[in-house]
Amino acid sequence: MPRTETNGIRTYYERRGSGPPIVFVHGMFMNSTQWEPQVTALADRFTTITYDVRGHGRTGGSALEAYDFDLYADDLEALLEALEVERPILCGLSMGGCIAQVYAARHPDRISGLVLADTFAASPTPTSARMLFSNLRFIARLDRVVRYPTLNRVQLRVGDLLSPGISGDRERIQAVLEAGPTIPHREVLKIARAMAAFPNGDVDLSRIERPTLLLHGESLPSVMRDMHPRLAEQLTNAAVQTDVVPAAGHASNIDNPEFFTDRVRDFAETVLERDEPTT
Repeated sequence: MPRTETNGIRTYYERRGSGPPIVFVHGMFMNSTQWEPQVTALADRFTTITYDVRGHGRTGGSALEAYDFDLYADDLEALLEALEVERPILCGLSMGGCIAQVYAARHPDRISGLVLADTFAASPTPTSARMLFSNLRFIARLDRVVRYPTLNRVQLRVGDLLSPGISGDRERIQAVLEAGPTIPHREVLKIARAMAAFPNGDVDLSRIERPTLLLHGESLPSVMRDMHPRLAEQLTNAAVQTDVVPAAGHASNIDNPEFFTDRVRDFAETVLERDEPTT
């Protein structure tokens, strides 16, 4: 179980393969095993790095009273420095996509490319999206009575009843959620509050000049799906590709891992071709 000191915590990480680096950042309440299909396939050509975000999985929590995305980006920066990873392609999904946005906007010269999947845009935020983020605070408080793995299972089931396909591969998603150590309630609160506050943050995506791939599941709820065109509009100085992952919901890398992985591979190869020195 490799861990390294990063920004006052010991971060759990896994590194596989060899070649140009791709760093994967998981979603809220998930853990690094979320990326197993991708790292298994891509380690033949790339160095793949996954890690458990502060408060999650084998990294666990910290004594800080509150978290925010500047902190998460600092953690990522410290991890890359500790592992001596230079100019990776950064791939984040959902909350991980928010972390990737903040890191890339703060350090645009330290990435080779960016993949944002099933993630969110910061302000200005429509009313429907604000309600979605506000609901996170309620779920976090409810966790004191009914723990988040059970709440997640119920949410996935209800989602599919209301809109078949919206929850994707429920069993595989739930298995990933439960793969790591259970997150203590105090950490659930800090994670959810940070996520709920993200739309009010100030992320200047115009600073990102590296190629960017936007992916989302075709069954993603419209309130979340609509954020991807907004991300593309804000990435004014990046070459942006967009694609829809068929037969997938919010966790598109789990719901349709073959399609998702192929798109990341194709994107990474294109980035490498652009970065090759000319003679």
